[in-house]
Amino acid sequence: GSLGRTWVCCDAAGGLLEPKRARMEEVADVGDQIRVAVRVRPFNSREAARNCKCCVEMDGGTTILRNDDAARGPDDGKRVFNFDHCYWSHDRSHPNYASQEAVFNDLGRLALRNAFLGYNVCLFAYGQTGSGKSFSMVGNEDDRGIVPRVATELFEKMEAQKQENVAFEVVTSMIEIYSEKIRDLLNPRAGKTELRVREHPKKGPYIEGLTAMPALSYKEIERQIEVGNRSRSVASTHMNDVSSRAHTIFSIKFSQTSLEKLESGLARETKKVSIINLVDLAGSERQSSKQLTATEQARFKEGVAINKSLSALANCIFALYKQSQQKAGEKIHIPYRDSQLTWLLKESLGGNAKTIMIAAISPADINFEESLSTLQYAARAKRIKTNAKVNEDTNDKIIRELRAEIERLRREVAEQKPAYAES
Repeated sequence: GSLGRTWVCCDAAGGLLEPKRARMEEVADVGDQIRVAVRVRPFNSREAARNCKCCVEMDGGTTILRNDDAARGPDDGKRVFNFDHCYWSHDRSHPNYASQEAVFNDLGRLALRNAFLGYNVCLFAYGQTGSGKSFSMVGNEDDRGIVPRVATELFEKMEAQKQENVAFEVVTSMIEIYSEKIRDLLNPRAGKTELRVREHPKKGPYIEGLTAMPALSYKEIERQIEVGNRSRSVASTHMNDVSSRAHTIFSIKFSQTSLEKLESGLARETKKVSIINLVDLAGSERQSSKQLTATEQARFKEGVAINKSLSALANCIFALYKQSQQKAGEKIHIPYRDSQLTWLLKESLGGNAKTIMIAAISPADINFEESLSTLQYAARAKRIKTNAKVNEDTNDKIIRELRAEIERLRREVAEQKPAYAES
């Protein structure tokens, strides 16, 4: 087999066999809208030192922000939002504490189910600097996040399908977008070389010349992530001592090739390809108007570039939200090309992908405005509709649909036979 491809086959009896489909514990997410989750982290050391109050409450799928300064207003200082998932990770002693495992069980496994069914998948984390995005996505050695858990379970599910006529191929890539420049994190020798985005007429945007590395095990993906993380742009900011200063996208191209034995004795091959994009966005941070040192000026310029791309992302989400409210056939211009980030996420935001968003927020009352902005952003994203399709050969799709129709007709005939017998 080719590099990065693992065949797992079994003997098949003669006759026409149904193509072996990936067995999943649950059906795929059938909704067309972006699935949105909110997660609130514990106080950080700076917030604890300032004796901050918690302004966030969660109850089931509802997140409530409280602003004590506006408690006498018409809304009693409360802002209420409803999402698909609300994760209370503020206090480990709380009975409803949401661990990394709990978040992965809901979101990571959903992403994997859709990938095994042949859909493109995107999972991205959004929020202000220091809100816990990177912890949810990457985690640490003692408490791994979604990215390493997805990679681990991907190979576990492949291993579990040894009794099926399926070959798997896993290829990874990792980039960061820093000040609107794209860097290849899996090719350290490339240094600061800037890569360019192109657009395929059918497959959408892609990065020209990007390193693609095959992986035969989770250990290989783990090494690739370590290489990429060492090359990431991080720095200390007012909100976070080790802040991501660039948007990072870790992509897994996951191919499944099934062998189907025909009555003639020949074998027929069918293939599905899924792209899994795991995105850790840099966070925005309020800029100060005071006199800045040279280092602070550099962070300020970075912040301007980050805010620019996040503003472009917000504009796209708002335009897609407006489009979801329009009548059928009415089109609104979506400004995907206003930034490298939105151009690359074009298919994930409004195209061929099953997309999940994690909105990460701070619990501290001093960050009320930033948390409110994040939740408003997430509420709009929840209304966006995508158009995910199984990525398979057109002929394979026709055959699969015909087989489903034949099976349906067989069931109808079987149900009618008892009625004929009685008459």
